[in-house]
Amino acid sequence: MKAIYLLAATAALIACGGDTGQKPATINRDTLTERQRDSILAGSRIPGASGVGKAMRVADSTSARVSASDTIH
Repeated sequence: MKAIYLLAATAALIACGGDTGQKPATINRDTLTERQRDSILAGSRIPGASGVGKAMRVADSTSARVSASDTIH
């Protein structure tokens, strides 16, 4: 079961991508954030879209655990 969470978290991190250091040639006029677009996609009926929602939940859970472990009690 932990392997599934690890795989989903890894997939979420890979999907974030990296900065290539290049500026886009055009101005991005999109008003939605990546998270908002992913949320809309997760709620759609597109095959596999539920995986996006699951990956977002796993990433949120992982972030919360990392944040909690960084906090000194």
